[in-house]
Amino acid sequence: MLDKLRHFIADVVSPAAQENRAFDETGYKLAATALFVHVISLDGEPSDIEKRKLHELIEARFGLDPGTADKLIASATLVEGEAVDLYHFTSVIMRSVNDEGRLRIVEMMWELVYADGRVSEFEENVVWRAADLLAISSRDRIELKHRVAGKQSAADPAT
Repeated sequence: MLDKLRHFIADVVSPAAQENRAFDETGYKLAATALFVHVISLDGEPSDIEKRKLHELIEARFGLDPGTADKLIASATLVEGEAVDLYHFTSVIMRSVNDEGRLRIVEMMWELVYADGRVSEFEENVVWRAADLLAISSRDRIELKHRVAGKQSAADPAT
């Protein structure tokens, strides 16, 4: 099992492997989900709210049933734990997803950042770096942040 995981990770991060095979939808979904797992793990163990939000986003935006979403999140958690930087994931997304899709991924990252009602500088920095690697302009990144923050404020009148 561990060997299979090592081979999979090597395939994800190896430029030579990229030339030999194109990533399918599962590849970009895995890469995006690994980014999401990274975001919710930045401030320690993900909260129940963050985990629920992750499941909700994965199921709704990727059109997955709960069981498939669980498997994707479990795989992404393993891959994210082995990653040394965000480039491994963003490069897969760049090859597989158009501009609109990349904007949606950054928006999903912001939704996860705001899920627990607290935004740390580490979370903001990771979204900024990922957005930059996904060729999302600063203007678009900030606009998405404000849009998500506005939705969060409207949904939670206590904030």
